[in-house]
Amino acid sequence: PLGRPLSANQVWSMDFVFDRTAEGRVIKCLTVVDDATHESVAIVPERAIGGHALTRILDRLALERGLPQAIRTDNGKEFCGRAMLTWAHARGVRLFLIQPGKPNQNAYIESFNGRLRDECLNEHWFVSLAHARTVIEAWRREYNEERPKKSLGGLTPSAYARQLAGKSATLTPGL
Repeated sequence: PLGRPLSANQVWSMDFVFDRTAEGRVIKCLTVVDDATHESVAIVPERAIGGHALTRILDRLALERGLPQAIRTDNGKEFCGRAMLTWAHARGVRLFLIQPGKPNQNAYIESFNGRLRDECLNEHWFVSLAHARTVIEAWRREYNEERPKKSLGGLTPSAYARQLAGKSATLTPGL
Protein backbone atom coordinates (compact mmCIF):
# COMPACT_ATOMS: atom_id res chain seq x y z
CA PRO A 1 0.00 0.00 0.00
CA LEU A 2 1.01 3.59 -0.62
CA GLY A 3 2.11 5.56 2.40
CA ARG A 4 0.45 8.97 2.57
CA PRO A 5 2.86 11.91 2.44
CA LEU A 6 2.85 14.19 5.48
CA SER A 7 2.41 17.56 3.77
CA ALA A 8 0.69 19.13 0.81
CA ASN A 9 2.68 19.35 -2.42
CA GLN A 10 4.95 16.49 -1.41
CA VAL A 11 3.53 14.11 -4.05
CA TRP A 12 0.91 14.74 -6.71
CA SER A 13 -0.59 11.86 -8.67
CA MET A 14 -1.76 12.42 -12.25
CA ASP A 15 -3.68 10.50 -14.88
CA PHE A 16 -6.13 10.97 -17.73
CA VAL A 17 -9.83 10.11 -17.88
CA PHE A 18 -11.71 10.16 -21.17
CA ASP A 19 -15.33 10.92 -22.00
CA ARG A 20 -17.30 12.23 -24.98
CA THR A 21 -19.64 15.11 -25.65
CA ALA A 22 -23.16 14.53 -26.99
CA GLU A 23 -21.89 14.93 -30.56
CA GLY A 24 -19.29 12.21 -29.96
CA ARG A 25 -16.19 14.38 -29.64
CA VAL A 26 -13.52 13.28 -27.17
CA ILE A 27 -12.97 14.99 -23.83
CA LYS A 28 -9.58 14.23 -22.30
CA CYS A 29 -9.46 15.17 -18.61
CA LEU A 30 -6.13 15.57 -16.84
CA THR A 31 -6.71 14.69 -13.19
CA VAL A 32 -4.27 15.80 -10.49
CA VAL A 33 -4.59 14.77 -6.82
CA ASP A 34 -2.43 15.75 -3.85
CA ASP A 35 -1.57 12.45 -2.13
CA ALA A 36 -1.30 14.00 1.36
CA THR A 37 -4.51 16.03 1.43
CA HIS A 38 -6.49 14.04 -1.16
CA GLU A 39 -7.43 17.39 -2.71
CA SER A 40 -8.30 17.45 -6.36
CA VAL A 41 -5.62 19.92 -7.41
CA ALA A 42 -7.12 20.11 -10.89
CA ILE A 43 -9.32 18.43 -13.44
CA VAL A 44 -8.56 19.91 -16.85
CA PRO A 45 -10.97 18.89 -19.63
CA GLU A 46 -9.61 19.49 -23.15
CA ARG A 47 -10.00 17.94 -26.59
CA ALA A 48 -6.34 16.91 -26.52
CA ILE A 49 -3.45 17.35 -24.08
CA GLY A 50 0.04 16.68 -25.36
CA GLY A 51 3.32 17.01 -23.51
CA HIS A 52 3.77 20.76 -24.01
CA ALA A 53 0.17 21.51 -23.03
CA LEU A 54 0.66 19.34 -19.94
CA THR A 55 3.70 21.36 -18.84
CA ARG A 56 1.82 24.65 -19.36
CA ILE A 57 -0.99 23.32 -17.15
CA LEU A 58 1.54 22.32 -14.47
CA ASP A 59 3.16 25.77 -14.58
CA ARG A 60 -0.27 27.35 -14.06
CA LEU A 61 -0.96 25.04 -11.10
CA ALA A 62 2.46 25.89 -9.63
CA LEU A 63 1.55 29.59 -9.68
CA GLU A 64 -1.64 28.80 -7.73
CA ARG A 65 -0.22 26.44 -5.09
CA GLY A 66 3.50 25.85 -5.62
CA LEU A 67 5.35 22.96 -7.19
CA PRO A 68 5.11 19.43 -5.89
CA GLN A 69 8.31 17.72 -4.80
CA ALA A 70 7.33 14.70 -6.91
CA ILE A 71 4.68 13.57 -9.38
CA ARG A 72 3.47 9.97 -9.70
CA THR A 73 2.05 8.85 -13.07
CA ASP A 74 1.62 5.86 -15.29
CA ASN A 75 3.80 5.45 -18.38
CA GLY A 76 1.59 7.40 -20.77
CA LYS A 77 3.46 9.19 -23.55
CA GLU A 78 2.56 12.64 -22.19
CA PHE A 79 4.11 11.77 -18.83
CA CYS A 80 7.26 10.12 -20.23
CA GLY A 81 7.91 12.47 -23.14
CA ARG A 82 10.69 14.99 -23.57
CA ALA A 83 8.51 17.99 -22.66
CA MET A 84 7.59 16.52 -19.26
CA LEU A 85 11.10 15.24 -18.51
CA THR A 86 12.62 18.61 -19.39
CA TRP A 87 10.00 20.48 -17.36
CA ALA A 88 10.53 18.30 -14.28
CA HIS A 89 14.33 18.48 -14.46
CA ALA A 90 14.32 22.29 -14.86
CA ARG A 91 12.08 22.67 -11.79
CA GLY A 92 13.60 20.00 -9.57
CA VAL A 93 10.44 17.87 -9.53
CA ARG A 94 11.01 14.11 -9.28
CA LEU A 95 8.94 11.84 -11.51
CA PHE A 96 7.77 8.48 -10.19
CA LEU A 97 6.52 6.20 -12.97
CA ILE A 98 4.51 3.20 -11.88
CA GLN A 99 5.20 -0.23 -13.34
CA PRO A 100 3.17 -0.99 -16.49
CA GLY A 101 -0.05 -2.84 -15.67
CA LYS A 102 0.11 -1.96 -11.95
CA PRO A 103 -2.51 0.78 -11.40
CA ASN A 104 -2.55 -0.07 -7.68
CA GLN A 105 0.84 1.70 -7.50
CA ASN A 106 -1.07 4.92 -8.24
CA ALA A 107 -4.01 4.10 -5.98
CA TYR A 108 -4.99 7.66 -4.97
CA ILE A 109 -5.56 8.83 -8.53
CA GLU A 110 -7.19 5.56 -9.61
CA SER A 111 -9.67 5.79 -6.74
CA PHE A 112 -10.32 9.45 -7.50
CA ASN A 113 -10.84 8.75 -11.21
CA GLY A 114 -13.37 6.03 -10.40
CA ARG A 115 -15.30 8.43 -8.23
CA LEU A 116 -15.14 11.17 -10.91
CA ARG A 117 -16.47 8.74 -13.51
CA ASP A 118 -19.25 7.31 -11.30
CA GLU A 119 -20.44 10.56 -9.74
CA CYS A 120 -19.89 13.09 -12.50
CA LEU A 121 -19.00 11.84 -15.97
CA ASN A 122 -21.54 8.99 -16.04
CA GLU A 123 -24.24 11.25 -14.60
CA HIS A 124 -24.04 14.02 -17.23
CA TRP A 125 -24.53 14.28 -20.96
CA PHE A 126 -22.17 17.08 -21.96
CA VAL A 127 -23.41 19.15 -24.88
CA SER A 128 -20.06 20.88 -25.35
CA LEU A 129 -16.55 21.12 -23.95
CA ALA A 130 -17.55 24.35 -22.17
CA HIS A 131 -20.49 22.56 -20.53
CA ALA A 132 -18.18 19.73 -19.42
CA ARG A 133 -15.72 22.23 -17.93
CA THR A 134 -18.45 23.95 -15.91
CA VAL A 135 -19.99 20.74 -14.55
CA ILE A 136 -16.65 19.07 -13.80
CA GLU A 137 -15.28 22.12 -11.97
CA ALA A 138 -18.45 22.33 -9.85
CA TRP A 139 -18.03 18.64 -8.96
CA ARG A 140 -14.33 19.18 -8.13
CA ARG A 141 -15.14 22.06 -5.78
CA GLU A 142 -17.84 20.01 -4.06
CA TYR A 143 -15.43 17.07 -3.72
CA ASN A 144 -12.78 19.29 -2.10
CA GLU A 145 -14.97 21.50 0.07
CA GLU A 146 -18.14 19.62 1.00
CA ARG A 147 -17.35 15.89 1.16
CA PRO A 148 -15.75 14.61 4.36
CA LYS A 149 -13.53 11.56 4.05
CA LYS A 150 -13.10 8.90 6.71
CA SER A 151 -9.41 8.55 5.75
CA LEU A 152 -8.93 12.25 6.64
CA GLY A 153 -10.49 11.95 10.08
CA GLY A 154 -13.91 13.07 8.86
CA LEU A 155 -12.60 16.29 7.30
CA THR A 156 -13.02 17.44 3.73
CA PRO A 157 -9.85 17.51 1.62
CA SER A 158 -9.77 21.33 1.80
CA ALA A 159 -10.22 21.35 5.59
CA TYR A 160 -7.54 18.69 5.99
CA ALA A 161 -5.15 20.76 3.84
CA ARG A 162 -5.78 23.79 6.08
CA GLN A 163 -5.16 21.65 9.17
CA LEU A 164 -1.86 20.36 7.75
CA ALA A 165 -0.81 23.89 6.80
CA GLY A 166 -1.58 25.09 10.33
CA LYS A 167 0.51 22.31 11.85
CA SER A 168 3.47 23.05 9.61
CA ALA A 169 3.19 26.78 10.39
CA THR A 170 3.36 26.08 14.12
CA LEU A 171 6.38 23.83 13.58
CA THR A 172 8.29 26.51 11.66
CA PRO A 173 9.17 29.26 14.15
CA GLY A 174 10.77 32.51 13.11
CA LEU A 175 8.98 33.04 9.81
